Amino acid sequence: MSETNDQIYLKPNFIAEPLYDRWYAWTHLISPVTAALNIKERHLKIMDSFIKNAKVHEIAVATPAMRGGPFIDYPKERTGDILELKEKTLAAQSQSLALADAIIELNTLLIQKGKGFSLESLYAEVPELLKGYVELVYDINNRASFRFFEKLLYHSVFFNKSSQSMAFQLVNSDDSRSFVLSTPRLDDAHILHLNIAFDDTVLDHLYKMENEPNSYNEIKQLLKINEDQEPLFKDFFTSEAPKKYERYTGEGIRTRYFGHACILIESKDVTVLVDPVISYEYDTDLPRYTYTDLPDTIDFVLITHNHQDHVIYETLLRLRHKIKNIIVPSSSMGDLQDPSLKFNLESVGFKSVFQLNDMDSIVIEGCKIQALPFLGEHGDLDVRSKLCYHVTLKDSLKILFVADSCNIEPKIYEHVEAIVGSADVLFLGMECDGAPMSWLYGPLLPERLEKEKDQSRRLAGSNCERGMDLVKRFKPKDVFVYAMGMEPWLEYISSIKYTDESKPIIESSKLIEECKNLNINAERLYGEKTLHY
Repeated sequence: MSETNDQIYLKPNFIAEPLYDRWYAWTHLISPVTAALNIKERHLKIMDSFIKNAKVHEIAVATPAMRGGPFIDYPKERTGDILELKEKTLAAQSQSLALADAIIELNTLLIQKGKGFSLESLYAEVPELLKGYVELVYDINNRASFRFFEKLLYHSVFFNKSSQSMAFQLVNSDDSRSFVLSTPRLDDAHILHLNIAFDDTVLDHLYKMENEPNSYNEIKQLLKINEDQEPLFKDFFTSEAPKKYERYTGEGIRTRYFGHACILIESKDVTVLVDPVISYEYDTDLPRYTYTDLPDTIDFVLITHNHQDHVIYETLLRLRHKIKNIIVPSSSMGDLQDPSLKFNLESVGFKSVFQLNDMDSIVIEGCKIQALPFLGEHGDLDVRSKLCYHVTLKDSLKILFVADSCNIEPKIYEHVEAIVGSADVLFLGMECDGAPMSWLYGPLLPERLEKEKDQSRRLAGSNCERGMDLVKRFKPKDVFVYAMGMEPWLEYISSIKYTDESKPIIESSKLIEECKNLNINAERLYGEKTLHY
């Protein structure tokens, strides 16, 4: 890159991590209520632990089995930086921390005074910060609770866009990033931190440069890069044009596996991308598809459920300029543990977000997308924002995406199959170990769950027996086990490292063998895969 007006591209190994107070941003750090509780009950507690004894954290992160635990992946020499981040967080998030305290106070109030009589008199005792944002209710078992008017909170002081930022860097290996739920992103010589809100269209201008050249001066001015930042910023670009995407023009269907639960379906008329998570280009022995293997326009993105490995803003923001529509599951509208994906996505700049409920469908351009019930995998919490998808293309090929649904009640899918019929292709998640419920939802709980109970409530998908029930019920010709978090470039999100003795590997291998005994093509996906139908 010699001249500042040269036409340049983003390097294919450029990444931009969306951050919230320097923590990797996922949906629970966007919605104001879950953000407040995660700051109070996750971030501050992890930082306090590191400040108290950084050596314990150093030892823990060096142990693969502990990588997903509440341990910061920095040496003890960064203790001062973590202390500084904690102090900045306390200052920047004073309103959100007060909101978290108010939620705990309201919950205590309802336990003490919600005894089956009318709740009207209790509105006067609702903490001041929550007045106008909650409705007090009983469930049918006369247990007092409350629900939020979540959309109002996005227009309040509790939605803190000033805490949003982007961390630009180049990535050169699969294991170069720390686990996102436990390690904030501190200043580093190879990282450029910029105060950019997630809905800022300047990001679209930047990401378009992956395939469309622009001048260095223009993008530098758009991003307000100063003199000190420029040496690092320049290194994110190249004059070398990327490989051209080859649009599918065949008469059939092309399906590509990008890793984890990400599947691209293409006909000459429509493109559908499920649970987007895309790898970057760098030297590696493991083949994979990357951003250059995606079409210029994505008609539909389908999101199966609201977990950090299925709604990945690092990927979604990068694709925002390509995406025409996003389909998401409806939430319970106001329950603390089930924030709205629609509100979440709209707040970060997506314009066309559609919610579906169980058995709803959308038909467009020879493609029918039908939402099916998704069971389990949420620790028995009442979380509604989860769907499987039955996709029919050209009125013939039927693909069923089960994701992490755990077939704990086969009768449900018996009823479903009676309505939608069989599937030609089944994509089935089998991460059947799962973390305990508190690993993800702990910050939202008003009281710590007893360990034995917590361990029994897993974020787990189907095992062989439950998976085979789906196979026999929907009678696919092809079965693909996916959504296992196996790919090494996903460790920073999933923290998973399997061995041959891992339960998901044993169970999925067993299912594949049983399918083959029934003359059904079956495979555990890994890396990349192309299928033509």
